[in-house]
This record gives sequence, C-alpha cells and structure tokens, in this order.
Amino acid sequence: MQADTVMDVDILRSSASEASRLMKVLSNPDRLLLLCQLAQGEKRVGELEALVGIMQPTLSQQLGVLRDEGLVSTRREGKNIHYRIDSPRALAVMNVLYEQFCDDPKEKTL
Repeated sequence: MQADTVMDVDILRSSASEASRLMKVLSNPDRLLLLCQLAQGEKRVGELEALVGIMQPTLSQQLGVLRDEGLVSTRREGKNIHYRIDSPRALAVMNVLYEQFCDDPKEKTL
C-alpha cells in the first residue's frame, strides 16, 4: 500500500509542476490579456493588437511565449495569422478567470 501512496504523490507532484508552469505563463499581464481575448474565439494578430493595446514587438514576443508553451496555435490565411487557444486546460482556467474578474467587475470584490 505504501508504494501506491508514493506513486500518488509522484503523480500529484507532476500535476503540480504542470499547473505551476501554466500559472507562471498566465502571471504576465500582457499574456493574460491576450488569452482573455482568445478565450472569446480566434483572432488575427491585428485584431489582438487593437483589442489589447500591445504594440509590436511586445505582441509578437508574448504570442511567441504562448505558442512555445503550447497554449496557442496559429493558422495562416493569406497575409493574416490567426491565433486560437490550443490548450483545454488553459481555456478552462481562462474561463474561470473571466467569470471571476471580467463578467461584472462591480459585483466582484477581492
């Protein structure tokens, strides 16, 4: 029975490490803003720039981090690059954050 407990702790430790990595990526306000917009659906780079007010090259840098971490994916349509959330876990976390902080901020308190 003790071996099962150790294995469970190892699984939990691995899961905690994955969660910590996701939270570290989400802890940047620019990346959080981008994911908040992408949680509403796929967006072109130009749309994201206008919606969140993040200018190049910061926008490209933060989208690159999200892409490198596997949270977003892209598709090209002519000259336009479209981004979408590609991580079910990241989308689930963003939905909770949206509900808690963005739905009706007047009703929420810290």
